[in-house]
Amino acid sequence: MAISQPKLTLHQFLELPEAAPALELHDGVVTRKMSPKGPHGKLQWWLARWFEELTHPSGLASAFTEARVSFAGDSFVPDVIVYLTDRVPLDEHGDIADDFYEPPDVAVEIWSPGQTLADVVARCRWYVEHGVRAALLVHPRSRWIRVFRPGLETGPLHSSERIDLGDVLPGFTLAVDELFSPLRGRSS
Repeated sequence: MAISQPKLTLHQFLELPEAAPALELHDGVVTRKMSPKGPHGKLQWWLARWFEELTHPSGLASAFTEARVSFAGDSFVPDVIVYLTDRVPLDEHGDIADDFYEPPDVAVEIWSPGQTLADVVARCRWYVEHGVRAALLVHPRSRWIRVFRPGLETGPLHSSERIDLGDVLPGFTLAVDELFSPLRGRSS
């Protein structure tokens, strides 16, 4: 839902005070990010952990949750982003920067109740049209994944089908069932 009438530039938007849930800017229109529900939060944590564990030994990449990225005139807060290590935005001291102005290598959007699927698909397409190498759309309720790359969309992937990000992060594959396994209740 749009929360401002006049269109804003990226600079004007970035001057606004931070809000919770986060504000986002697309095509000059400010919207409020959906508050995550339980499955969304669990999958977000699980995906960030998955990326970190698979890249930790080699130091290949770093994952971030709810980090703002501002590029191509817009500003979003994807659920998870991943940068290859040599692309992680750094400040003048060599520490991770507060603000990210380059597209990540991977962006993940987890559908939440209240969002339209068309809007989330459009966002994933926007990401890859503006420099993100792969975007994932995760649908917790229906338990499927779509993978977006420039000029190529895969999915929806279900069950034992594999999410393959090897072209972006060498060796990265994960079965869809494995991704959704944390959503199951306790075993008896």
